[in-house]
Amino acid sequence: MTAHEQKKAEPALPEPAVPEPPPVEAAPPVLRPEVASLLATEHWSLLGTRSLTWNEIMSRITIYLTVVSAFLVVLALVASATGLGVTFRVMSIGFAATALVMGTLTSLRVVNASNEDAQLVRAMNRLRRAYVELAPEIEPYLTASTHDDESGLQATYALGMRRSGASHFIASTAFFLITVNTLVAGTLGALIAAAAGTPTPVTVSLGVATGLAYLGGQMELARRQFGILLVDVRFPSPEPVSSRGSGSGPRRTRRGSTT
Repeated sequence: MTAHEQKKAEPALPEPAVPEPPPVEAAPPVLRPEVASLLATEHWSLLGTRSLTWNEIMSRITIYLTVVSAFLVVLALVASATGLGVTFRVMSIGFAATALVMGTLTSLRVVNASNEDAQLVRAMNRLRRAYVELAPEIEPYLTASTHDDESGLQATYALGMRRSGASHFIASTAFFLITVNTLVAGTLGALIAAAAGTPTPVTVSLGVATGLAYLGGQMELARRQFGILLVDVRFPSPEPVSSRGSGSGPRRTRRGSTT
């Protein structure tokens, strides 16, 4: 066997494996400086929408309270002219029912506006995030948050201060309206019970029960509305060191704020 044939009969050695280069993560898009004017235009648009929303809410609340005050004045005039007879009782029940319907509708609008306001605040937080990416040196001077999750939302509402969720809700416009409507509902229940000729203790008990039932229904409705999950979180707040590496999935936080 010749040397050439012997070399040809030897098995070929496998080629050494070449390691594949690690995948290169795509860098986030870099914002151009001229984008700042576009972001500012969007920011002013969101501010204008927020202002118009709450101007409408304040107008509706003012109309509602004015109507309730007018009902009380009319009832006082009727009582002084005709006494606390059938006419007064019928008008009282009619006015209380009308006020309760108006108040409930106004309260529902306030709850919806609070949810809309939260989305507007989140949108402005995202714009602040873009401002920081364009000019990182301005971040220490921002009071509002640059994150659009629940923590960022609460930080913007509280302007950096520590505030409990309970105090925020109790001091909100929605809870104020719920309280006024609860008083109207309890009064309506007591008026209907008195018109039916029930004894005074029963009348008081029915009025209190009606008010508490209305309060419970409104609180449950508010809980469902303000417990909506935030699923479109683009810029979450930094996680605490103790919770990093826990393998959690996509960020889904609950809406728990009112205005």
